[in-house]
Amino acid sequence: MDTENGTRWLSEEEQRAWRAHLDVSRLLMHQLERDLQPFGLTNNDYEILVNLSESEDHRMRMSDLATATLQSKSRLSHQITRMENAGLVRRENCESDRRGLYAVLTEHGWDTMRQVAPHHVASVREHFIDLLGEADLKSLHASLTPVAQHLRSLRGRT
Repeated sequence: MDTENGTRWLSEEEQRAWRAHLDVSRLLMHQLERDLQPFGLTNNDYEILVNLSESEDHRMRMSDLATATLQSKSRLSHQITRMENAGLVRRENCESDRRGLYAVLTEHGWDTMRQVAPHHVASVREHFIDLLGEADLKSLHASLTPVAQHLRSLRGRT
């Protein structure tokens, strides 16, 4: 519904969809974080471990890791320091760029990833995937893909 000033307010159906998305996003991330706590990890820790475990030689430039995890370089640096202290990652200098640093998954980090991943997948299944049918998952993917593409296209504009 439009008002005199041109605001396009959400319809009742749009409002229900938007609020359901917000509710599910918050509740799901909270539950996944809770399920990582017994392993001493946060969602951010796990996301970093996943990115490093899927990267060539289990390493990424810090700037690329910050981009991949949507963190500022400063916030990521603090996160990596905490993970270094836990023995999960280490920093290495980049030989081709003296200012660059790599975050590298340690053997302990790799072992942790292999231990935690099955539990995390079970949590994702229990609290999300297994609650939806195959058609619902396909529809959800089709619906969210253009939103993700739009938001990715905005990155780097600020």
